[in-house]
Amino acid sequence: APRRATIEGFFGGASAERRAPGLWTLVLSQVTTWIFARSLMNAAILGYFYGIWGVLAYTAYYGSFLTGGFIVGRLREGGAGSVQDWLEARFGAAGTGCYNLVIALRLLSVVFANLLVVGLIFGAALPETAGAGTVAILAVAVLGLAYSAWGGLSASLRTDVLQMVVFLAVFAAAFGALLTSPEFDLGAVLTAPGTAGAWNGQVLLLVAFLQVFSYPAHDPVMMDRGFIADRATTRASFLHAFWISSLCIIAFGLFGVQAGLVGAAYEGELLGTWAGMFPPWVFGALLVSLLISALSTLDSALASAARLVVDELRLIPRSLTGGRLSMVAFMALGTVLTLWGNQTLFDAVAVSGTASMFLTPVLVVGLVMGRDVALWSYLAAFAAAMLGALAYFARDTALVAGLLPEAHKYEQLLVICVVVLVAGFAAVLAGMRRRA
Repeated sequence: APRRATIEGFFGGASAERRAPGLWTLVLSQVTTWIFARSLMNAAILGYFYGIWGVLAYTAYYGSFLTGGFIVGRLREGGAGSVQDWLEARFGAAGTGCYNLVIALRLLSVVFANLLVVGLIFGAALPETAGAGTVAILAVAVLGLAYSAWGGLSASLRTDVLQMVVFLAVFAAAFGALLTSPEFDLGAVLTAPGTAGAWNGQVLLLVAFLQVFSYPAHDPVMMDRGFIADRATTRASFLHAFWISSLCIIAFGLFGVQAGLVGAAYEGELLGTWAGMFPPWVFGALLVSLLISALSTLDSALASAARLVVDELRLIPRSLTGGRLSMVAFMALGTVLTLWGNQTLFDAVAVSGTASMFLTPVLVVGLVMGRDVALWSYLAAFAAAMLGALAYFARDTALVAGLLPEAHKYEQLLVICVVVLVAGFAAVLAGMRRRA
């Protein structure tokens, strides 16, 4: 972290000399904040159950770098300094209020899920030690909060670079061991149906395609990094981040596919399985990879939380103290959610991704087509997306179960996404008018 924090560095990521981050600082920061611990575990779990189709489905979400780069480019062409600027100019306080609610939930889910993976890591590494996971969650929460609160976004950018370099080195060693393993067969891995069949992985791939346009726009970590460097550097950073992160996710997903192929039992979110599959140093390298990615995402989420509370919601004066108090609040809430006992990793992605889908018709019609959209249309699309997210979250309740088809949860999610998009586009097109 920087020795002396400044307000410009804390909220805007500027260096001590007030320079914007360079290309590879931005690229590595984008990558390490998106291939975070939850994502790595999700890729491996989906690979275990649905084979290569599960891995490809999760990798499709990383097309968000392409759609996110496009959205940022169009916003900056119009002179907007953030997504909130663009929404406020068209929909006023109601527009930014709906959006800020969604990204606040997104940030909380990021903190919660990464701390959850930390607990799983130490639970698997120290199975004989009672409470190891809980102690690790609290320790990592305090550590991540400490250096994030010290330097804000500038600290996050600096540590992201170091963490990404270490992650790539450690993970490359583990991946090399996988490829050279006598049991590894690339052909079998690339055609594996998974332990539960390929169909639901293919369904999830369709869900990802439906969500990938709006998904980056509701991720404040990605969007914040889209406005801190010049446009050429930003555009190049999104392209490089796309292929690097996609390769990392596919590579990590292959560990899950391999676990399914060798007939390993699913336990401990795959961590217990890996402990029996690989030599201790490979297992340790995988755990270190997950731990590094968890820390690197926590600091970025906290930096975005500070900017949300101070710059967008304006709940606290723009000062170092205000930013730090915001970080403490988000970390505390995320930690409480983690210790509450929820163990579902992908559901956080599915729920937040569905909630973000109100942005798809609004951005397509308002940003791409250049038409004005009525406020009621925006609010109707928002309501449809939030009801869809709530329906997926509460799909096991009697009321919601009666409305959804009797099918696998990913097939239910696909139906929900289609309904949300149809309702959103119907409302936005009904309220569309030609710009004067």
